[in-house]
Amino acid sequence: MKIYRDIKEFKPLSKAVVTIGAFDGVHIGHKKILNRLTELSSLVNGESVLITFWPHPRLVLKKDAEPIALLNTLEEKIHLLDTFHIDHLLILNFNEEFSKLTADAFIENILIKSIGTRYLVLGYDHRFGHDREGSIDYLNANKERFNIEPVEIPKQEIESLAISSTLIRQALLHGDSKLANQNLGYSYLLRGFVIEGNKLGRTIGFPTANIFIEDQDKLIPKNGVYAVYVYIEGERYKGMLNIGVRPTVTNDLRRTIEVHIFDFSQDIYGKTVRLELLTYMRPEVKFNGIDALIEQLKQDEIDARAIL
Repeated sequence: MKIYRDIKEFKPLSKAVVTIGAFDGVHIGHKKILNRLTELSSLVNGESVLITFWPHPRLVLKKDAEPIALLNTLEEKIHLLDTFHIDHLLILNFNEEFSKLTADAFIENILIKSIGTRYLVLGYDHRFGHDREGSIDYLNANKERFNIEPVEIPKQEIESLAISSTLIRQALLHGDSKLANQNLGYSYLLRGFVIEGNKLGRTIGFPTANIFIEDQDKLIPKNGVYAVYVYIEGERYKGMLNIGVRPTVTNDLRRTIEVHIFDFSQDIYGKTVRLELLTYMRPEVKFNGIDALIEQLKQDEIDARAIL
């Protein structure tokens, strides 16, 4: 998959099969669109192009009552999209100026002149351009003018899955990792680098790596203990993750993300790790002292190993 972060880098194709969207989560509803994109490009002997936006449009437009938390960082989204064998990924900078681009200007300047779009694959309710004026109906009404064949993913195909990024966000925030992962089609990801902590874990037999998530818009799931896979430099390890404020050992209310990696003793400070959250095991609890905490951690490890 070739990646472009500027429209000027893209050379127009003779037969581009294109889709557009934020694709936050790259969940199983999105897969319907992505599979149709690659199948059609193969059928017509064309090349598949996915246009996405960064930052997420909702972060720029700020029409939500509360700031949106994203299911994917840009790096995670690229990693997930790469599994669909898309030929070209075009990441457009979404800002206020771009948001004012009319549907006609978007179609003519980006889809036609810059990309060479012949087919445009969209979900039934997808809209684009200023004031959401572009749609499947608009493309159908202007086929001859634009010479673009719109390909609609019908309502029943997407809604039969009852998938939405909002549903997944709510599941993660309520500790329902099973529902979230079922609808994502993969285990929820956290990606960050290891920073210095207070090193209390090693004094009680459970050393942890403190993970710093650089993207502050990334959704951090409900506080509690999770069974996780940990990826470090291409190797996979098993572990248990705690998200929370560590009420037994500190009065600091800042949330931390700490992973205890089983059967592991390497120095990984400064290294990037990727976590796959398989199962939410229990909520964070304040115990009556360190000994009670240690006993619970021993049971958590037994439970996590059984899950993994």
